Amino acid sequence: MYKLDALQYPYDALEPVIDQKTVEVHHGKHHQTYVNNLNKAIEGLDLKEQTIEELLRDLSQVPDERRQAVINHGGGHYNHLVYWATMTPGGAKEPQGELAKAIDETFGGFEKFKEAFEKAGAGQFGSGWAWLVLDKGEMKIVQSSNQDSPVSKGMIPLLVNDVWEHAYYLKYQNRRADYLKEWWGLVNWDIVADRYAKAK
Repeated sequence: MYKLDALQYPYDALEPVIDQKTVEVHHGKHHQTYVNNLNKAIEGLDLKEQTIEELLRDLSQVPDERRQAVINHGGGHYNHLVYWATMTPGGAKEPQGELAKAIDETFGGFEKFKEAFEKAGAGQFGSGWAWLVLDKGEMKIVQSSNQDSPVSKGMIPLLVNDVWEHAYYLKYQNRRADYLKEWWGLVNWDIVADRYAKAK
């Protein structure tokens, strides 16, 4: 059975970029519901003990009639885990070291990377996510709809921003682009760099 761990920071720690009420509802209600429904979806299945990432990487082990529920709720759980983990109050303003070098080489500089990432987030129609991933060793920006997760396509997530309306609507209403720009102030580049180093 999967469970929702407490955040590594208080609910008000992401202000003023993300308000306390949004984090409370997003983590305590939305994310918790994905965990609850995932546990219902796998109830009675012999899946052994595995991480949520391992489960999503091999969806063939899930019976056809339950697979979409695992994609929806398992993806909802995993995607949010990456989202919460790659944010921190008052994070470094930009990546350093090998991660910075890879971003520069792939996207032509950090500012161009941010522009492309924001474009992916703003251009995601409806609910979904904007990701920085490694795909067969190649760094890419990708989008995913609803709670689909790139891990199910063999990709390794490094960074993600949630562009479901519940992630930003209380403060930003329909101004998703403003949320995407302000969000950079929360990115935990140390965690992203660690994910990158492990993925390599």
